Amino acid sequence: MTPLLIALQFLTRLPVRLSGMPAPPQLGQSLLWYPLVGLLVGAMLLGLAELLGGRLPLLQAALLLALWVGISGGLHLDGLADTADAWVGGYGDRERTLAIMKDPRSGPIAVVVLVVVLLLKFAALVALLGSGHLAPLLLAPWLARGLLPLLFLSTSYVRAGGLGEALASHLPRRVLPWVLVVNGAAVLLFGWMGLLALGISLLAFAWLRWRFVQRLGGTTGDTAGAMVELVEVSVLVGMALALSPGPSP
Repeated sequence: MTPLLIALQFLTRLPVRLSGMPAPPQLGQSLLWYPLVGLLVGAMLLGLAELLGGRLPLLQAALLLALWVGISGGLHLDGLADTADAWVGGYGDRERTLAIMKDPRSGPIAVVVLVVVLLLKFAALVALLGSGHLAPLLLAPWLARGLLPLLFLSTSYVRAGGLGEALASHLPRRVLPWVLVVNGAAVLLFGWMGLLALGISLLAFAWLRWRFVQRLGGTTGDTAGAMVELVEVSVLVGMALALSPGPSP
């Protein structure tokens, strides 16, 4: 159970306490539980949407977005902000990009990117609520967090020290691919909506991983967090466009 608790403590702000400092192998094993944590986040969003019952869609979308950010404590948004600042300020240079990523301050580029991503999420939520399709609330966080283990499995970790290096160094390479396959198959149980969400998330993942490798030679904790946010918004916007009704004749 310790790896699951590690995953919950790291990816959410749920009141989870560990009995002691986890061993490095337990940190790596926690990656096996990331998809389940994403599914839990999605279930909480879906539960709130059902509780609100479709009333006042603008307010409902705002409440869902607030819960979404609150569950993670803004962890992935912080990674997105750092990555955005570093990507623009790094001028294509690897070492400069990595150095800017370590700076805890957020510049104007980070603020702009965060506002745009949150605005896109809000607009997509409004559209999905208006169309009556709630499955993307479950699929987006599930897929985004389920792709984190794939990122660590397939991409070098380029920053020495910290939790990210421990995750990358001790991930269970034999078991993890099977966990990812099972989760992908479970997503397909949602039919064509699951297939669409899976396709969008994999395309976003492939493009982001290519950009990370091109610029940095691998990934960092910040770029991993940025990937979660960008996969989520890609799934939400893509599915909102696909599921929203067209103009009346």
